[in-house]
Amino acid sequence: MIPLPLAELVGLGVIDAAAGATSVAGVTIDSRAVRPGYLFVAIGRGVEFRGQALAAGAAATLLPDDEHEALAALGRAVRARSRARVVGITGSNGKTSTKDILAALCGPVRRTVAAENSFNNEIGVPLTLCRVEPDTELVVLELAMRGLGQIASLCSIAAPDVAVITSIAPAHLELLGSLGNVARAKAEIVAGLVPGGIAVVPDGVRELEPWLQRDDIELRRTGPGAAYRVVELEESAGGSRVTFDLAGQRLTLDWSFTSMHQAQNALAALVAYDALGLPLDRAAEGASRLVLAAWRGEEYPLAGGGVLVNDAYNANPGSLRAALEHQARRAHGRRRVAILGTMAELGPTGPQLHRELGRIARELGVDELVAVGELGRHYLDEGPPGAWAPDADAAIALARTSLRPGDHVLVKASRSMGLERVADALRAV
Repeated sequence: MIPLPLAELVGLGVIDAAAGATSVAGVTIDSRAVRPGYLFVAIGRGVEFRGQALAAGAAATLLPDDEHEALAALGRAVRARSRARVVGITGSNGKTSTKDILAALCGPVRRTVAAENSFNNEIGVPLTLCRVEPDTELVVLELAMRGLGQIASLCSIAAPDVAVITSIAPAHLELLGSLGNVARAKAEIVAGLVPGGIAVVPDGVRELEPWLQRDDIELRRTGPGAAYRVVELEESAGGSRVTFDLAGQRLTLDWSFTSMHQAQNALAALVAYDALGLPLDRAAEGASRLVLAAWRGEEYPLAGGGVLVNDAYNANPGSLRAALEHQARRAHGRRRVAILGTMAELGPTGPQLHRELGRIARELGVDELVAVGELGRHYLDEGPPGAWAPDADAAIALARTSLRPGDHVLVKASRSMGLERVADALRAV
């Protein structure tokens, strides 16, 4: 980390410094991750481990008056000292994958720090900035939200030079209430751009347009009718070959993924890469390095030539539809089974949206549906033939009796359902 003087921490809370320490060279909230010279920020039960942190070589510990504000102040201080350019990525679907893709693209050509896993909130964003070194050239951040004002707050810490909105879809409706408010909340990343910044946004999203009006930034639009688009996706050995049109320049790259929705995420990442002025003729180096985060469309073999798709990390109506369409394209004549859990945080529209996705599953040709969770019952109202399970354990038992050799199986749900356990159990059969 770019070193910070201990004097700058005054006013953030109670500081306990090691003898002779005048600055900190790293920040952690996990006492087990302390290294010599680090600052240990004691949040939650961390107050119990301040002594352990000092014994491990911490330069200081901080018991903050306000946990989030203290971390934000640390992130801002590092950001202010860094010459690195910052990319912020948000969206209803695909933000973690887009972050991973962009980080892979940038790694071979610039010294890059990227958010780990889904470090995307008021704790994760400052901690990622606190990994920035004096020679860091690029920072790739993921910015999440649960309501209005939260992305704006993260942008006040990160000050992004490039902003990416991957998609706008029904998500977090329990708090936001409407798709228009989802768009408004996500568009806070555009308002948070530094002057002269570049925003990469999906084309044709009516709800987003009112929030894109800034004269001092550049807009780059992605989508089928836009200047930046996916031209073609062809299956290849172990993945796919995707051709992109980047404002008139054709680029074809080989990827480890096979889905069109990941190709759209790769498009957004490539447009951000180009907006940073990075060499497109070296993009293939990054594409070959890509490793996506776990439980996002991982494919595994099943008995009798079957296929399991573990897409259990999260789900909302947009991402679930994309997963069902991907299954339809990839099943290649196999019997299709969808194990679908509740989509959370949809508010009063939850039952209706689950019914709609059940109907879409039937129209796309799913042969059998295992619905999981209370709201998951509604998949069966208009969906394919199937059965209901209250939780992941019951779904495992039900799926084991339902599957046949050679089936193509999709597992997807909101994070709270824990359906990755279903996928793991099916792989072990």
